[in-house]
Amino acid sequence: MFKYKNLVFIAVFFFLLPVSISAWAEAPKNAFSNNPVVAEVDGQPIMLDDLKNAKIQDTLVNLHQLQKGLLKQKVLQILRKKHPEMKKENIPQATRKDVENFYHKTPGIKEIGTFEEMESEIRQFLEATLKDSYYESQYETALQKGWVKDYFEAPNDFTVVASLGTAALWFSEDAAKSRPIIVLEYSDFQCPFCKRVQGTIKKLRQRYASQVQFGYRHFPLPFHKEATQLAEATECAREQGRFWEMQAVIYENAPQTITRDAIFDYARQAGVRDAETFEACSISGKYKARVNRDVAVGVRLGIVGTPTFVVGLYNPDKKTLAGEMFSGAVSENDFIQKIEKYLALSEQTGPLSSLAKTP
Repeated sequence: MFKYKNLVFIAVFFFLLPVSISAWAEAPKNAFSNNPVVAEVDGQPIMLDDLKNAKIQDTLVNLHQLQKGLLKQKVLQILRKKHPEMKKENIPQATRKDVENFYHKTPGIKEIGTFEEMESEIRQFLEATLKDSYYESQYETALQKGWVKDYFEAPNDFTVVASLGTAALWFSEDAAKSRPIIVLEYSDFQCPFCKRVQGTIKKLRQRYASQVQFGYRHFPLPFHKEATQLAEATECAREQGRFWEMQAVIYENAPQTITRDAIFDYARQAGVRDAETFEACSISGKYKARVNRDVAVGVRLGIVGTPTFVVGLYNPDKKTLAGEMFSGAVSENDFIQKIEKYLALSEQTGPLSSLAKTP
């Protein structure tokens, strides 16, 4: 039986419906917040960003990148129906010369396998890279022509506060105070990706010689048997002012299996003058605790692999940097984008004070 309250409900519904439709139509299409309130405690809001740590942030960033790739594929799939220039027949292919150049010029790859063993995998990697670059170019064209509006925002930045501790510094500590930005590296001497990124870091040191400090802390992975020994050896070379020279020699020469005599030879190549003191230091395990402390601090920061970098604003009073953490053999361009962001921020705010408990 149709009741009066049903009639009232229908009347109210149709009265409010135009208002609801109007409000929805006037709302911006990108009104979604990527930092919503997820709970309230005694009237105090807890935001989604309050639930982050370094591992969660890394997962969110990776998820965003995957979804962004799918978004671009979907956009281009739709556009190809109406815009011939969006066709995918013009994707460049990797030549044998491209594969050979990559094999011979990429640090660390020869240690993984011979050219014949690596050729197919390298070709797949290069062609995937060329395809991604081609699609990225098409997507940028679509944005410029106004064919697509992109509302998909990346996760908000997650600020990591990291202590320099006993990090080796490329420039002197006094010089560090005049450089508002620090790039702090956590690496493993037997990690091929750590080896690969050293050339990029060298270019960045030259590019930002008067603006950015560069630091290095150890993070030997447990399945790299000699990595801890090599880390301790660089600290012994540091006693004689040859840390960076020793680091460079190891990354350039060290195979996966290393003898103690080879380490002594690296020290000589690095210019360590007092060989007897160096040998006694490296045999004694004098700096084992320092290396272990670097690893412990890295684990508390959320580091799980190498190389991992923290780039951010330097607080000379607390000897900390506040910024963002990322991992892998990152490209020079990606480094530049992050460094430039923090250089611009430093001009506006100066060094950040500590935002969280420092490991």
